[in-house]
Amino acid sequence: MVSVINTVDTSHEDMIHDAQMDYYGTRLATCSSDRSVKIFDVKNGGQILVADLRGHEGPVWQVAWAHPMYGNILASCSYDRKIIIWKEENGTWDKMYEYTGHDSSVNSLCWAPHEFGLILACGSSDGAISVLSYPGDGQWEMKKISNAHTIGCNAVSWAPAVIPGSLVDQPSGQKPNYVKRFVSGGCDNLVKIWKEEEGQWKEDQKLEAHSDWVRDVAWAPSIGLPTSTIASCSQDGRVFIWICDDPAGNAWTHKLLHKFNDVVWHVSWSITGNILAVSGGDNKVSLWKESVEGQWVCISDVNKGQGSVTSITEGQQNEQ
Repeated sequence: MVSVINTVDTSHEDMIHDAQMDYYGTRLATCSSDRSVKIFDVKNGGQILVADLRGHEGPVWQVAWAHPMYGNILASCSYDRKIIIWKEENGTWDKMYEYTGHDSSVNSLCWAPHEFGLILACGSSDGAISVLSYPGDGQWEMKKISNAHTIGCNAVSWAPAVIPGSLVDQPSGQKPNYVKRFVSGGCDNLVKIWKEEEGQWKEDQKLEAHSDWVRDVAWAPSIGLPTSTIASCSQDGRVFIWICDDPAGNAWTHKLLHKFNDVVWHVSWSITGNILAVSGGDNKVSLWKESVEGQWVCISDVNKGQGSVTSITEGQQNEQ
C-alpha cells in the first residue's frame, strides 16, 4: 500500500516540524526549529532548494500553501507569535504580510477553501484564533475569536465550502450555498466547530470525548456523500472520527478509531477523504480506512526514518 519513493535532505539545522506539498505536488515546503522555512522543487526523483526564507525568531511549527489561483503563496507560524505570509514574484520569495497580534506561540494555520477567497485561520497558545482575509486592496483584515480554547489552541482545519447533502434538493443551475466553518482543537481537551454568521465567528458545536490536550484536527474533504467527517487526535493516545449526517450540522456522533500507546500528534486525510494518516510518539505513520461494516482498520504503517512498510489485514487488526 505504501512505499518510500524519495527522501529529501533539507539541510535544516534542527528538528523539522512540518512538511507540505503544494497543490500540484511539485513543490515541498518545510519548517524547523532552526527558524527557517525552505522550499524545494521536487521533480523526477530529485529536489532542488529554491528558497530559504528567514523572518521568524523562533521555531516554526507549521506551513500551509494557498490555492494556486491566488499565485504562489505560503503561510508560516512560529513560537515567536508571528504569522508570515510569503509570496513568490518573478522567481523571488518575499514577505507579503506579517501578523503580530497574538500574545503567545502560534501553533497552527490553515487556508480556507478557495471559493471564499484568500482567508487564513490561525490558532495560538494565547487561546485565541485569528482569521486573516485579503480583499485584494493591499490590506489584510483580521477577526479574532478570543478565548476560543482555555490555555491554548493547538490546531485548526477548514470544512469544505459546501455542506454535504445540501445540494440534494438544489434547483438545476442554482449556485451552491457556501458556508464558512472550521474546526479547532485545544488544551481544554475540546474539539470545537466555528461558523460565520452575519460577519461574526460563533461557536457552533462543542465536541467532547478526549481526556487530554487535543493535538490535531482534520476536516475530511467532501467526496459526494451527505456526511461531514472530522478526525481528532490527542495526548490521551486516542483518535476519534466525528460524523454528522445532518445538513444543519447539529447532530455529531463519534467513534474511536484506535487507542495508541503514546501521544498522537497529527491526523491527515487523503485528497479523496477516505484514508486517514495518523502519526504519533511511537515514530510511526499508520494509514486507516473504513471497512464495509463501518469499522476503521489499519491498512499499513510506516516506520519513520527506516522506510519499512508493514501491511496489516483486517483480521490482524481485529486481533490487536
